[in-house]
Amino acid sequence: MADPTLLEGVTAEIVNTPRLGTHLLAGGAEGGAPVLFVHGNTSSSRFFEQTLAALPPDAGYWGLAPDLRGFGGSEPKPLDATRGLGDFSDDLYALAGALGLRERMVHLVGWSVGGMVAMRYTMDHPETVASLTLVNPMSPYGFGGTKYTFGTPCWPDYAGSGGGTTNPEFVQRLREGDRSEEDPSSPRNVMNAFYFKPPFRAPKEREEVLLSSMLSTKVAEENYPGDTALSRNWPNVAPGKRGMNNAISPKYCDLSGFARIEPKPPVLWIRGADDVLVSDASLLDFGYLGQLGAIPGWPGEEVYPPQPMVSQVRGVLAAHARNGGSYREEVVEDCGHSPHVEKPEEFRRALLSFLEEHL
Repeated sequence: MADPTLLEGVTAEIVNTPRLGTHLLAGGAEGGAPVLFVHGNTSSSRFFEQTLAALPPDAGYWGLAPDLRGFGGSEPKPLDATRGLGDFSDDLYALAGALGLRERMVHLVGWSVGGMVAMRYTMDHPETVASLTLVNPMSPYGFGGTKYTFGTPCWPDYAGSGGGTTNPEFVQRLREGDRSEEDPSSPRNVMNAFYFKPPFRAPKEREEVLLSSMLSTKVAEENYPGDTALSRNWPNVAPGKRGMNNAISPKYCDLSGFARIEPKPPVLWIRGADDVLVSDASLLDFGYLGQLGAIPGWPGEEVYPPQPMVSQVRGVLAAHARNGGSYREEVVEDCGHSPHVEKPEEFRRALLSFLEEHL
């Protein structure tokens, strides 16, 4: 039965691959130039649904938005965090095979963690990628636990990153499917405070769809947020070996090698100017929270400064350009972590203009 909440022009199906059953949304011109949209953490392809519905049929773009394993309607198979984002990259390559796209050039669009999944895919299969668009991407050096532009570890065991850094109250409410808005840690309030720049809120019906998207996250040690390890180093938690938030620990995730791949696809970097998630002063980064005094025992600026996430992205893209590639940075003013939801028309103009340049 078709999902009655799907927007007009968007279809949904399960695509079976040798790796897993992947839930896929599609829009635009079927069979046209494939544009693969990769969602971020604690979300699903529904965050790109409006973009898919608005793709001009005469532009010739075939928009494809899969759910990553453990999110949305895809199979919640275990995630091996020691491979970094390798499981996700391999899943997408299997999907490309099932859709008959391995012999075609694909345009990749990745949001947040999905930006780094798209970057990893590009590193694994550079000859198949026509262009790469990064939307408020996570740092190529992972989330948490590093300092300086080149991703130097704050501690040898990468303490301050991984599954143990996640707010346990948020995880519990996610597990329970909480749709309330009384507590700051409820998924609805987290979305509206961190995914978007307040006072922005999606229209009521769309907010419910996006909240359901968050609540589709499989909460388990092998999925989200992952297992954890204790550390003698502040803040006394280190990455485990399973699940999403360990896969994005710098212990396992280092994509600085993107600057050395051949061939080099052109890159568009779109980001909201007021993002509080991926920032040089991220409200989820232990270094910044320690500096604010929100977490006791902070060892100080020299040992554990805030992670310069935006500067780290720019550093890797600048190295990509020095090595013969190209990138363009576009900043969306008065916008948080999700330009495609908060400023959809501005986002689509930038994306479609870039795609037209690289068809």
